[in-house]
This record gives sequence, C-alpha cells and structure tokens, in this order.
Amino acid sequence: MHFSTLVSSLAIIASQINAAPTSSNSGLGKRCTNSATDRSCWGDYDLSTNYYDEAPDTGVTVEYWLELVNTTAALDGVERNVLTVNGTFPGPTIIANWGDTVKVHLYNGLENNGTSLHFHGIRQNYTNQQDGVASITQCPVAPGQSITYEWRALQYGSTWYHSHFALQAWEGVLGGIIINGPASANYDEDLGVLFLNDWTHETADAMYLDAESNGPPTLDNGLINGTNVYGDVGQRFNVTFSAGTSYRIRLVNAAIDTHFKFMIDNHNLTVIAHDLVPIVPYSTQMVSIGMGQRYDIIVTATETSGNYWLRAIPQIFCSDNDNTDNIKGIVKYDAADTSEPTSSAYTYEDNCDDEAMTNLVPYVALNAAADEIEDDFAVTLGFVSTTLGNVVKWYMAGTTFEVDWATPTVQQVIDGADFTTNNHVIELDNANEWVYFIMETALAAPHPIHLHGHDFYVLAQGTGTYTDSTTINLTNPPRRDVAMLPAAGYLVIAFYTDNPGAWLMHCHIGWHTSEGLALQILERKSEIPGLIDTDVLNSTCAAWESYADANNVVREDSGI
Repeated sequence: MHFSTLVSSLAIIASQINAAPTSSNSGLGKRCTNSATDRSCWGDYDLSTNYYDEAPDTGVTVEYWLELVNTTAALDGVERNVLTVNGTFPGPTIIANWGDTVKVHLYNGLENNGTSLHFHGIRQNYTNQQDGVASITQCPVAPGQSITYEWRALQYGSTWYHSHFALQAWEGVLGGIIINGPASANYDEDLGVLFLNDWTHETADAMYLDAESNGPPTLDNGLINGTNVYGDVGQRFNVTFSAGTSYRIRLVNAAIDTHFKFMIDNHNLTVIAHDLVPIVPYSTQMVSIGMGQRYDIIVTATETSGNYWLRAIPQIFCSDNDNTDNIKGIVKYDAADTSEPTSSAYTYEDNCDDEAMTNLVPYVALNAAADEIEDDFAVTLGFVSTTLGNVVKWYMAGTTFEVDWATPTVQQVIDGADFTTNNHVIELDNANEWVYFIMETALAAPHPIHLHGHDFYVLAQGTGTYTDSTTINLTNPPRRDVAMLPAAGYLVIAFYTDNPGAWLMHCHIGWHTSEGLALQILERKSEIPGLIDTDVLNSTCAAWESYADANNVVREDSGI
C-alpha cells in the first residue's frame, strides 16, 4: 500500500504517460530475502554494505515519461494556477531498486517557462550532466522540447525530484523518488512518500516580487501530500491503520520557506534514515525537518480504535504562516469513521533546529579525515539597487550568486571560458582530498544548506561563533545532503573529492536561492569535459536560445 496523490479541481490530465521497467531481469543473488521480518538484507548485499563503494548490478532499467503542464487546482479548496507533473501534485513517484538504472524522459509542455529536473540527493557519480540544474549542467529545456536523464541508483532510500529553474519547484514541479533497499529496522508495510509543503493562494513567482522588496512573505497554508483545508473548503489527507501493523513513512519537506515539526498524536516514531543515509534507529515523538530534508520513519499502530491527528507544524521562529495550527491529516483505525479527532499534540519547542547530531548515527560507520583544503563562508544579507528599486540579495563570503541560463558552467569549462566573481566558483582540482567548509552567520535566520554531488559529513553545528577551539567530530559523524546552518550560528561540513563535476551548494529556501545564496564547486575540472554529451548539451542550449530570443525572455533572479 502507498499513499495516494490527492489533487482537487485539476483542469488537465496528461495523456500517454506511464512508468514501467524496460526489463524485469534482476541480477540479485539469493543469499537472503528482504521481508517484514528481515529488512536488513538485500539479495547478496545487506545493510552493512558500504554503498559508496559497491552496489548491486541488477541489469534493470526503469523508465519514466514525465510531462509538465499548466493547469489550475484547488489543493486546499482555493483555486489557483499551478504547474504539475503528469497532471498531479505531487507528481508520480519514481520507484527503482538499489542498483537499477533510472531513465526519465521529460517533456516541457509548459506555456511560457523553461525547465530542468533535479534528482535531489542523488550523487550522480560521474554523471554530472544528469544533475538537472539550469545554468550549471544544462540550459533550460524550452517549451515544446524534451530531454532524457539517465543515472544509476547507487544509493537507496527516500528522496524527491523537482525543477531547478527559478521557483518552479514550488509551483508544483516535484515528485517522490523511492529506491528500494535494506532498512535498519523491520516494518510490515511501506506507505511511500509523504510530502510536507507550504502553500500560497498566489503563485510563488508573484510572491517573489514581494520577498525581494520586503523580505519573506507570510504564507497562507500548508499541504500534506498535496491536500489540506482552508477555512470551510478543501479536504484533509487521511490514512487508515490496522492495529498492531507497523508502517514505513518517507517524509519529504518540499516547502519553499517552512521548517516543520512532524508528529502523530498518541504514536511514537522510529527514525531509520535521514536524507539517503540509513541510521541506527532511534525513537521520538516528533521529527524536526528542514526544507529539502527527508526522514524515513516507522510508526506502529499501537491504538485499536479512534482517529488521531497527523500534524505538520510550521515553526514560526523562521517563517510565518496563516494556518499554523491547521496543517493536519487524520490517522484512522476505521476507514468508515468520519469523526474529527480530539487528540492532543505532543509538547514541542518552536525552533528550526536539526535533529540532534547524537541521534543521527549512520549505520555504515565512516570517519572523516583531517582537511587538506578549508574555506570559510560568512552568510550575510544586503540590498542591491535595480530597475525595480532596492531588492534583497543574500551573500556567501561577500558574493551574491548569479549565473546565465544560456551559458551553463559545464559549457564554460569545455570552452575554457573565464568565470566572473558572481559565478562564485570554488575550484577543487585534486582527486581524493578532504575539503572542509565552515559556514557562519550573525543573522537570526537559519538556512538549510544543500550540496549537490555528495553526502557531506556534518562535523560541527551550533549557535555562537566558530573558533579553532570548537569541537568537531570526525568519528562517524552524520552524513547527509541538507543540514541546517543555525540562526546566529555555524555549520562545518566535510566531503571527499571523489566525484568530478560542477556541483551547486545553496540554501534550500526558495527565496534565498533566487536571491543569490549559493556557490558552485568545480571538482576535478579537467575531468568534466570527458563526462559531457556535447550533442545533448548543444541541442538543448540551441533550442533554449531560439525560444528566449523569440520571446524576449529576461532573467530576474540568480539563474538557478
């Protein structure tokens, strides 16, 4: 059983769209069988396998056809313009097994938008061009054009795909990714991906104009798997539990500017993974989940009857929402019971902190090493004078990020072009070196920092000022691809230069990405040209330039 996708008042359902494996032949051995009583095994592999070094060679290709369309929807009962994938919000879930090849055909059916598709958290080992970031690994795909992405599922767990063009992801261009593999605790049923979104009754593009001039806007509502109520309209997400059954839920925070606390009244949660990293399980009443982050949890149906609130609570410490106490779904023990729950929430502290580092212990234990390269980036805020007046820009190390759709980074590498200061390029030329990034801010605003191309090691995280005496943890620290830079605090991460490519690092708050809170890493630059299919790169760019010139398209944000 999986959660269903709920969409209200959709005007269009795309045709001829499907998802099916092109081969059913699996190369997995039969040393063990993954089952409800032993989720740790996976054919000839298991939970202890170091998935950075080896993965099954299944011989299977799973293939998906995705089409982006303009439509209208009343996801919380209030109709507005949305962009959808195959006519639904969220879009179809991409499902593969560990070791499969994933092939995604994307058709841009949008009326007046370019696009690209990023597979969030997928490391893209030696497949940098498949990272799907406009201005970095490709030009935008023009309306009426298609592109195919192909990559190996070398990790397993839960993540999502989303547009990486302007604010398109938060207009609806997103969907889940499940890569089946071993798990660090047993469970009976997998309910699939559960999206947590914030939501506005204007488009994100319209709200951005206000965000640029006046700071982050107050958002109207939130959605749970694409649905919620607003006043007397809309409908709640609901799911039916069977007493005694344990369920895996794959949480994704796909919000533009909301940190959530997730809980289910009267039920405990067992956390088994964060981002795409399995961890030693721990039990909790709630999970604190930042933008772009994922947590895999197991919930056991410990009640026997009744209805209970499932809550996604916006943390007002770091954003404002007009429906803070009413972003809720219902867990039922009787599908026919239509009564509203009377259960109470667990007590929580309003903050935008990550889960405690001491709880996030990777199951595959790996240590970080002393750094060979170290960079320190201060995150600051400023105003820039434009034709629209003074607008907000974010800075890392004194630079606000800006790139050009028509000249992606990988093309500039191939051409031997020079980069500008605002391109904010960090070159890491040597293979297999440890790199430390120290990020600090004096501002009372936290930031979810996402790195493409790597799982990074979280060495230190806290409030106050980072100094040489700050304790860092090199012994099996948390590994993930999104971590919170705390308000008025610091974040220290490390990664190993084992994956050549042009990789973006940015804040995953939508406004901040567009306002320049990003940099890019050129990792092993000399190897990048050999990884690029220039025919695909050039044809996509030629189609985009033709469209942009004919329609006088002007970029008004950072370019990513």
